Amino acid sequence: MNGFERRRERKKESIRQAAVDLFTKFGEKSVSVAKIAKKAKVSQVTIYNYFGSKENLYYEAIELFLDKVLQDIKELLESDLPYPQKIEQLVFESIKYERTISPEFIKSLNIKEPTITGIVENFANNRYIPLLLNFIEQGKVEGYVNKEISAEAILLYIRAFKLLKESEILTDYENKKHLSKELMELFFYGLMGSPKNSPT
Repeated sequence: MNGFERRRERKKESIRQAAVDLFTKFGEKSVSVAKIAKKAKVSQVTIYNYFGSKENLYYEAIELFLDKVLQDIKELLESDLPYPQKIEQLVFESIKYERTISPEFIKSLNIKEPTITGIVENFANNRYIPLLLNFIEQGKVEGYVNKEISAEAILLYIRAFKLLKESEILTDYENKKHLSKELMELFFYGLMGSPKNSPT
């Protein structure tokens, strides 16, 4: 790669990052090409030359955002934390991360626009779910996850707990840390409690 190509790639990366920052904070509709150009310190013409349209740039911003999400999850799952703590952060503490994201941006990831649907489904099926499946197998090996329960059921279970983030009781999760222990007890042992607490 020569000097011109390196400069071109640096500009493109700067534009992509500016787009991610603005789109995730304000949503697609509220962000103009002019705003992106200003933040990236390039001309609007440069953006159109590199990406063709704001729509195309939005798609690339979604992919870059999902890459960052996956990298954060990978770092968590590959860390030295005990397995239960990884579960807690994966399922519950991502709330802190998501609170920095515009609701409009999150909604756009759930719409039925074919290109966005393709990006999200590819991310989920080929990257995110395989990572979780490996994590589940690790839990089975370490004795934290019941070996008799299918990975499909466990994925649905994790999804159900993640949906709790939208409930009223967890919208103020940071100020209700006392619930953390109880929620994790429910996650691992259900309403019957851990074996040591089961009635004899």
